This record gives sequence, structure tokens and C-alpha cells, in this order.
Amino acid sequence: MLSFGALAFTSPWMLAALVALPVLWWLLKVTPPAPKLLKFPAIRLLLGLREEEQTPAKTPLWLVILRTVLAAIIIIALAHPLLNPGAKLRGTSPLLLVVDDGWAAAPNWEQRKAAMDELLDQAERQSRAVMILTTAAPPGGEPLRTSKLLRAAEARTKAEALEPKPWPTDRALALEALEQAELPAAANVVWLSDGIDGAGLGALATRLQKFGSLHLFRDDDDATARLLTAEESAGAELAVTVKRAHGGAKASLWINGNDGEGRTLVRQRVDFAPGVTTRRVVLALPSELRNRLLRIAIEGGRSAGAVVLLDERWRRRPVGLIADKTTDSPQPLLNSLYYLERGLDPFSEIRKGPVAELLKRPIAVLAISDDAPLTDAGRKQVEAWVKRGGTAIRFAGPRLAQKPDELLPVKLRGGHRALGGAMSWSKPATLAPFDRKSPFAGLTVPKDVLISRQVLAQPSLDLAAKTWSRLTDGTPLVTAERRGRGWLVLVHTTANADWSNLALSGLFVEMLRRIVAISHGVTGRGSEVALPPLQTLDGFGRLQSPPASVEPIRGNTLDRVRPGPKSPPGFYGNESGRFALNLAAGQAGLKAIAELPHGVVQSVYTKTRERDFKPWLLALALLIAVIDTWISLSLRGLLPAPWPVRGTMARDSIGSAAGALFLAATLGLMLTATPALAQDEGGQTATGNDGFALQATLKTRLAYVRTGVRKLDDTSLAGLIGLSRTLTHRTSVEPAPPIAVDIERDELAFFPLLYWPVSPTQALPTTKARERLNLYLRNGGTILFDTLDQRLGTFTTPGGFVAAGPGAARLRRILAGLDVPPLIPVPQGHILTKAFYLLQDFPGRWTGGAVWVQKSGDHLNDGVSPVIIGSNDWAAAWAVAEDGQPMFPVVPGGERQREMALRFGVNLVMYTLTGNYKADQVHVPAILERLGQ
Repeated sequence: MLSFGALAFTSPWMLAALVALPVLWWLLKVTPPAPKLLKFPAIRLLLGLREEEQTPAKTPLWLVILRTVLAAIIIIALAHPLLNPGAKLRGTSPLLLVVDDGWAAAPNWEQRKAAMDELLDQAERQSRAVMILTTAAPPGGEPLRTSKLLRAAEARTKAEALEPKPWPTDRALALEALEQAELPAAANVVWLSDGIDGAGLGALATRLQKFGSLHLFRDDDDATARLLTAEESAGAELAVTVKRAHGGAKASLWINGNDGEGRTLVRQRVDFAPGVTTRRVVLALPSELRNRLLRIAIEGGRSAGAVVLLDERWRRRPVGLIADKTTDSPQPLLNSLYYLERGLDPFSEIRKGPVAELLKRPIAVLAISDDAPLTDAGRKQVEAWVKRGGTAIRFAGPRLAQKPDELLPVKLRGGHRALGGAMSWSKPATLAPFDRKSPFAGLTVPKDVLISRQVLAQPSLDLAAKTWSRLTDGTPLVTAERRGRGWLVLVHTTANADWSNLALSGLFVEMLRRIVAISHGVTGRGSEVALPPLQTLDGFGRLQSPPASVEPIRGNTLDRVRPGPKSPPGFYGNESGRFALNLAAGQAGLKAIAELPHGVVQSVYTKTRERDFKPWLLALALLIAVIDTWISLSLRGLLPAPWPVRGTMARDSIGSAAGALFLAATLGLMLTATPALAQDEGGQTATGNDGFALQATLKTRLAYVRTGVRKLDDTSLAGLIGLSRTLTHRTSVEPAPPIAVDIERDELAFFPLLYWPVSPTQALPTTKARERLNLYLRNGGTILFDTLDQRLGTFTTPGGFVAAGPGAARLRRILAGLDVPPLIPVPQGHILTKAFYLLQDFPGRWTGGAVWVQKSGDHLNDGVSPVIIGSNDWAAAWAVAEDGQPMFPVVPGGERQREMALRFGVNLVMYTLTGNYKADQVHVPAILERLGQ
């Protein structure tokens, strides 16, 4: 490859042919054009006789120049010029492409895909074999292997299917796979890294260098992935920590907290000073909002490491302490409330007051000490509250020992057991290890926790089942009973230090925390119960249905599990108790690549793409050849000149040149007029508004909005062609080939449904176009906006849709000024889930993104939502090539997911065509029954 700055030639030896241009010049100059032939008889000679006629002895100079330029263009095109060429591959050895596909590669995955495309283009031009090695372990714990030596076209298919994984890279495992692979002795090695240092980096780089050359690409310092962590217990604060790999320049980012519906509850800015890599930020919000938080994410982070999922460990449940007044006691160390407050404060919101006042507000737990002012009426209120789902914790003491009541999980013996009494120990008792079925299972019992007094439970057949904690002699220390939908718990010792030192230990805090968690249905944590996956994060940080390769996690190992192929980050458990496994649990820190072996070439991913001039130069050469042919035929008299020409040979030359210019202008008009023609799959073309109207109305057609981004428009066309074929084969709808719509000038009323892929670079609608779109929506039209972002959730559009990503950011500006109704995620039982197929979700090329429709209650437009918004790239999943084969891979579900995407497309078309027909079917049984009467 020969380079001149940003310009390079992949076949520079072809430029040697430029030396022959002077010889070609001389040959063209001395060779006269073919003589003009005239038919006999001689009278024809008299008619064409001109007084100044001359016979050319050589080719005109301007024609020689034209043909010399033609030859030079062909030579330069065959030399294959490139602008901004990618990594230079030397020699003829294969290309070994190493790709970091862990979570840290996700934020700038598009740049890595672009780099792969350029490298594979170069390998294809040079007929170079390609081998691909990824550094993140495959899903399900399968062994990591390199690919075989592939042709560039085959490697491109494999590269298209690559997606970042929601766990870290394992470069040591990649090195093992490299050692076991059958590799040639020499290779061009290009490493598309994520820019993050880690174990095994140096060893892998050293091994790759042995193949000859190693070129490593990394992200720019400001573009390297960020890591977000959240502290489980931060007192009254909810704190998160943001880490970045580079401590370079000053930087700012935003943190977003969303609830289960995607609504933003908190948004806070994080500023990094120069040289700072870690920032701790406290998210200040009321406990009611904090308890609704489900997800905290870095805006624009687009990775599993930029997301923290929250479960009960981050909730601050309101706990009521029954007291006469909320003022502190003058002797706090003797007051039971003092110990309860400090034991509950790290993870709960404390409220104090009489029973009647506490129960006026929602609370999770009532803590009742022995000296609490609890009347008979108050006990009845508490018991009724427990039966409705509350949890009450009672602590024993002298009053309860002397006068037990009915608000207890077990019956008590009279009196209490104490050191030196009738029912006494010879020494203080210690706690036995917690049973695995106990909510306290997994907690470590300190040896210095001693119990000197307790109230004793009356023996019964169900006492063992009600016991959560025992002493070493087997007597119960904590008992509990289910009352209605709630729990009634009794601690058989005091809440202060009178009868034991339990209240002085850290175990007391952990036991209270477990009981508070139980109050909201959290079960399984700390036990050996298997927690199945509910939802998992993909590499881009999107929640999705768990893949089949994910395995359950045991509750007693949850704190020790590190995210990986068998246990990706996400939610585990069941709907009554969900536990969050976050990527940050397995990340000690974040450090940028600093040191590499000597000789490794490093580059930063750039946004400029390689440009190939060869096809453009060949097209130009073809155009010049056509012009030259026209001129040659004109000089020989085989083609008429554009206008009558008389006089010298110079005038004939001018006429021929004018003819050539006329031909060039005609071709230019044809090329520029092509976009204005409406052409369908079958080759039918209609010009003007009348032709467009005929095409749109004579047959039912699906339509897509022309964005001006050619690749995106081609995908939309191929996708709607695939969906149209599916509709023809499976339903009574037989649509004609799809058509593109220009919202600025085409009539929209002809189409019940418009597919609108949103590109961050497409132009915004004008005021006139927005008026046309509003009229279309008001008159019954439906637009499916596809942001292609595969995730939603940072800001709110005019209709209430919460969105994030570059496509969604553009959509927000597009929707400004449109009559967008209030939107909600598709609810269960919506017509879109049963219009033709019964569906639970709506995947496209990607999955996990929510689909938003009009909020129910408005029966205009026959119950059809005028605006539907999603992000799963449905057109790419529907798209088929000319041979009917799919054009794009579908991840992560493969062909099963493509089938579900097609079913969603069928449901969508049926939904827009039939309206609330399916919803009305629920009334058919009642109507038939009434008719029978």
C-alpha cells in the first residue's frame, strides 16, 4: 500500500502505467479519425460540396486530451485509491482480529463495528484469510475458542453477530484459546480493545506480538466506559459512586434514577475535577420515592456497568415505634427506644408516636418495646393492622413476663427465666446457629452475645415451626406466627441491655434488618433456596428476558456471586421477592491500559470512515467513454449533430463537443430525476402527485418515512417487503410492494400505518410537515416510531413517553409540535397483544425495549393508538434480500426472536386495519346468551 497522507493506493504498481501516457498521446495525435463516407452517385457530391471543406490529417487536440484523461482515470482507478485508509495490513499473511466484547466495549460499540468493517473490507480486497478471537467468555459457560480461518465474507457474517456481553473480558481465557487454536506462524494482528486494563493483558499482548505485528485500538480518554456502584446501606442517604478509567481533563455527566414504569424520579449531575477518577454522590430524595427506585444509570453510558439495579437492600421502609411522645429520654441508655432507633436507622425511616397516629400513615413494621404505652384498644388496632399485611415486632420485659396478652405468636409461661432464679442458668446462655429455614439464616452468631433473662414459650406441637432463633439449650429466643397477611414476631428478651447484650451487638442490627425485609415479602435471601432469573441485563444495560443459558442462584451465595456467563447481572428470585445482581459486584476498580510490550502500535478509534474512490473513478471513466463514443460517431457522420454546422473542421469539432455536452446533460438530468420517481419492487414507476396517488390507492401498501439516510431507508424498504410477504402467506391481507413517503410533500392519508425509523442525523420536519402529520394523526392514521436505541428511559416527551439514546433524543425534537396523546407501556391484554397472534413481548432485531401506546380511555380512531413508539429495530428483523433470506442477524434469540418479530408486525398491521374488533369479541358470549333468551 502506498500512502500520501490521508490518501492511499492498495495497488500502487498500477500507477506505473501512467508512464505510457505520453506514448498514448502521440498515437492518438498522429492517428486521424476515420474518414467520412458518402454514398455514390456523383450528384450527391455536388449537393454536399462546400467551398471551404478540409480533410483532417490528425486527431483534434481536444479529443486527444479527452482520451488521455480517460486512460489516466482508468489507471488511477485500478490502483484502488482510498481516503482515510484503516490499519495497514502487511504482506499476505492472514488477519487475526481480536475483539474485546465485554461490558466496557458497549458504549462505543458502533466505532468498533466500523473498524471491523474497514479491516474486513481490506482483507476482502487482498483475498486475505481472517480469524476472529473474542475475549469475553461465551454465554452459558461454553469454552472460548477462536474461529477457523475464514474468507472475509464469512468473517463479516460472524462479526455482524457480535454483541457486547454484560460481564468483563477474560484475557487469560482468551490466551488459552489462542494456544489451542491452529494458527499460522505469521499473521497481521489487530486488537480492538475496550481500553480497560486487567489481569492477563500483558501476557496476551506478548503472545500476539509473536505473530509479527500487533496494532491495538483503544477508546479516546473521554470515551472510555464508566462504572456505577451503589452502597447498600448508607444510613439515611442513598449514595452512588461513579468511576472512570482516566483521571485526565475535567468532565461532567448525569445520573438518572427510574422506577419500574420508566419514570424519572431523580436526576443529578456528577462533576469530575482534573485527575479525579472516583466520585461519590448522594441522591437526595424522600423515602417514598427512594423506595420506588428500581434502576440508576449513567445517562449515555450504554453498558451493563453504567447501570445499578435496586432491590430491598436499598429500600428505607418506614418503621413505627410506639411512644407517648417523640422527645428523647433524659437517660437514653435505659430507654428501649434508644437501641431500637439506632438498630433500625441505617436502613429504615423511623417514626415515633401513639398507635393511632402511627397507623394513619403507611408503615412497614411496628416495633413494640415492653414499656410501650399499648392499651387494649391499641392492641386491637395493631392486630387488625397485622392481619391486613403489617409486621409487628414485640420485645419482652418485666411487664410481659408478669402479664402476657393475646398479641403474641406463642403462649408464654408465667414469670421469666433468669440467672439465679427458679428457672435459671448456671451461666449466661449463648445463641445457637440459625436454622437454614430461618429468615436469619446466613448471619454469623457472635460468641460474646449473652442472654441472662428471657420469657419462656409454652411447649406445643407447632412451637418448632414458629421458632426463628434458639439458644444453645434449645429454648426459643425469637418466635413468629403468620396472622392473616402479616407477621407477629416476639423477641423473648428486652430491646435494651437489661436482660442481654444482644442490643449492643451488630447481630441485633442485622436481625432487625431481616425482619423489616420480611415485612415486604423478601424471602430466600440467606437460604439455600434457588433464585431463578427474572430479568437480566444485556451488554448495553437493557433489561430483557433471561437467556436459556442463565442458571439460578442460591440465596446463601448471592453476596458472593460474581456476574458471568452463567449468572449475568439482573434480577433473580420471584415476583414477591427480587434480588439484584449488579456488574459492580465483580469489579474491584477501573483502570485504563497504561503499559504494553514495546513495539505495539496504538491508535484511537476515529469517526472518519474509509472511502473507496475506485467505483467512482470507474463510473467517471464510463461516462467519458460514452461521450468519446458520441464524438467519434458524430465525426464519422453516423450520428447527427445537435444543430446544422457548416464550415471548417473546427466547426465540426465544436458541433461534436456540443453533442457530447448535450449527452452529459441528459444523463445528469436522468440521474437527478431518479429520486423523484416512485418505484416499487416490481419496477413500476409513477411520476408526479397523480402517479403517487394511483400507486398508493389502487392497492393496499405498507409505507415508510424517507429519512434521507440511504442505509436506513434501504433497511426500511427491505423490512416492509419481508413483512408484506409474511402477511400475504399467513393472512387475508395481500399488500402490494411498500412505498417510501416524503412527509414534506406526499399525501399521507392513503396509508393506515407509517413506519418511521428515527436517525440522529435526519432533518427535523418543517412547520408545514408538522401540520400535515397532525392532520394525519387526527384522521385515523398511525405512526410507528422506531428509535433503534433498544432502550428507553431518560426524559419525557410531550405524550409522557420516557426515552433515552441518540434516536430517542432526536425523536423528542421530532415530536415537538405534534398532537401526541398520553403514552404508557403496552399493558397486559392490550389489543396489540392479540390482534392475530397471542404475544407477551415485541422483539425486533434487538429485544428488551418497551413499546409505548396511547393510554386507554380514549375511544377515538376506533381504539387504535395514533402513535406507537419502540426501539427494537423491527425493520432489520423483517428485512429480506432478493432471494428471500434474512439480511441481518437477530440477537440474542436468533431465528425464534425473528419469528416473534414477524408476529408482532402481523399484529401491528391487523391492529391498524381492524381497530377494536378484537376487543369487541369479549362481548360476543354475552350477546349470544342474551339472544338465546
